[in-house]
Amino acid sequence: MTYLTKLSAAALSELLISKEVSAVEATRAHLDHIAAVDTDLHAFLHVAGDAALSTAAQIDARRAAGEELNPLAGVPIAIKDVLATQDMPTTAGSKILEGWVPPYDATVVARLRAAGLVPLGKTNMDEFAMGSSTEHSAYGITRNPWDRDRIPGGSGGGSAAAVASFQAPLALGSDTGGSIRQPAAVTGSVGVKPTYGGVSRYGAIALASSLDQVGPVSRTVYDAALLHDVIGGHDPLDSTSLTERWPSMAAAARAGLQDGALKGVRVGVIKELSGDGFQAGVTQRFNETLALLVAAGAEITEVSAPNFEYAVAAYYLILPAEASSNLARFDSVRFGIRVNPESGSLTSEHVMSATREAGFGAEVKRRIILGTYALSAGYYDAYYGSAQKVRTLIQRDFAAAFNQVDVLVSPSAPTTAFKFGEKLADPMAMYINDVTTIPANLAGVPGMSIPIGLAPEDGLPVGLQIMAPAKADARLYTVGAAIEQLLEANWGHTMLSQAPALTPTEMFASEEGAV
Repeated sequence: MTYLTKLSAAALSELLISKEVSAVEATRAHLDHIAAVDTDLHAFLHVAGDAALSTAAQIDARRAAGEELNPLAGVPIAIKDVLATQDMPTTAGSKILEGWVPPYDATVVARLRAAGLVPLGKTNMDEFAMGSSTEHSAYGITRNPWDRDRIPGGSGGGSAAAVASFQAPLALGSDTGGSIRQPAAVTGSVGVKPTYGGVSRYGAIALASSLDQVGPVSRTVYDAALLHDVIGGHDPLDSTSLTERWPSMAAAARAGLQDGALKGVRVGVIKELSGDGFQAGVTQRFNETLALLVAAGAEITEVSAPNFEYAVAAYYLILPAEASSNLARFDSVRFGIRVNPESGSLTSEHVMSATREAGFGAEVKRRIILGTYALSAGYYDAYYGSAQKVRTLIQRDFAAAFNQVDVLVSPSAPTTAFKFGEKLADPMAMYINDVTTIPANLAGVPGMSIPIGLAPEDGLPVGLQIMAPAKADARLYTVGAAIEQLLEANWGHTMLSQAPALTPTEMFASEEGAV
């Protein structure tokens, strides 16, 4: 059953629906693959094991009884450890939450369970989603399956690595400034940040509440669309949840596979998200993709978004400010570990200080200090207030651009995956890695990353970012699926079929199961 791990979620779904394969068989195949490769990759912090097999058996019983199930019922999925799960530890990659098992599920997790997907476990991440490399996890690094000396992106490197290494056909991530799209780009997978408020954040451990968004990670655009349909929609438990009725993202993706889907589509290339600082191979693959779009009938226009220049600076004031407020709840009383100070003083202040010193990592402390300073008396207007004004200008840049074009495109990341330690000592170099993805979070618009080839200088994946107006997520799926199909027809293969084998004896199988 090894070949089952190489199937797309849609292909696996067809086998499950036809009963050619059982959910237990599909789940066991993925658990066996996790056992074989994840000791090295470390994409998972917790593997569900017997609980996953039990869930799969229940799905098989329901299907055998003739119950009408969601198309993804029985398909395994990995869950980023920022999402509350009542039957698995939820640590957000931090020692301060080590061993904590929530008494409830995040809304998106509850919707997965209701649809019959099988949770395989929780994936590694930068602590409290602060990072672009998964090097800031308190539980060790995750390795990129394309090159194990390189990062898998962050903060959701575990989810992207799990999908790219065929340990799970689907995963959930969260995206505050690119934490779904950038890992997808550097691992050759697909990642989507929905419109802000389009997917519930209830039960997602907050980093920056005005920026965070939960979304799908997959190996194809259509798979991401199927998952989006499961987790999306209004949630009364989330005060920021939009009440709109959303169209089917899967139907939108299928529309993108029709002939002529790109004909007449107005594609805007963002002038400010190119040039200096972008790796030559990234720029080359991006320009080659634009040429394919033109040949398919799309209209390419360069657009200017002058305030994008200030996006990173504004983001790294807004995010730390909101993080310092959100993380105040970790006070040694309500959540997580409790550490008594060596002095023996058990005042709440001293216990809180000792607990945070032991429980928070260096990057979390850095951002809490920065955020608290930005919100302090005398500095609020100069820093946080000014950053919010820049945010408004960025939203206006998007509005002006979407008056001219249907979608905007850019590289998903300025470089391919960098080596471990390369930027760890220089926080600014790490922060700049999110230069292309941050604007979408500041404006609340949806964004998608799809693979567009390998950079010639290092043979590592390059991603294309597609952005659409707020609430136009379906447009992303139509355009994304069309581009994905165009690229694969041009290559003659899928992106991940080119990934290196994970063990000396294991080669990636085709969808027919040949090894």
